This record gives sequence, C-alpha cells and structure tokens, in this order.
Amino acid sequence: MHDYRKADLSPRERALCDFAVKLTNLASEVDQADIDALHMQGLDDPAISDAIQVIGYFNYVTRVADGVGIDDEPDWCARPEMR
Repeated sequence: MHDYRKADLSPRERALCDFAVKLTNLASEVDQADIDALHMQGLDDPAISDAIQVIGYFNYVTRVADGVGIDDEPDWCARPEMR
C-alpha cells in the first residue's frame, strides 16, 4: 500500500504517519502543536524523540541511496502490497 491515509490505521498510527510526512516535507514548520498532537495520542517525549530519530534516519538513508543511484530491489514491485 502506497498511501497510509487509505489504510486501516489506529488514530495513534495515523498521527505518527502525519507527523512523519510533515517532518519529511516541512521540517521547519514542525512546532509544539505537532508534538502536542502526538501527546494527545498517548506518546510521551521519549517515544516522540524515538520517532523523530527513525524518521530522520530513514530520510537520510533514502537520500543517500537516491544520490548514489541505488535501485529498489526487483521483487519489491512484484509484491501485491507494493503496487
């Protein structure tokens, strides 16, 4: 599945995905309201810090892979959930 907004996610999972998208695309606009929204879903500061670290690391690795021209694994596109 390519669009998490169409997935059957809990409100907490959706809030984390929304946060990941914002941190990825609009990092300079992340503010206390975004953190408060995660707190409202039951995440504490250490969990939010962990999420920020994972999101940031994934973005870093993806950009490095794209920058050096690493292709996706051939079987990724063959799997039904990846279509």
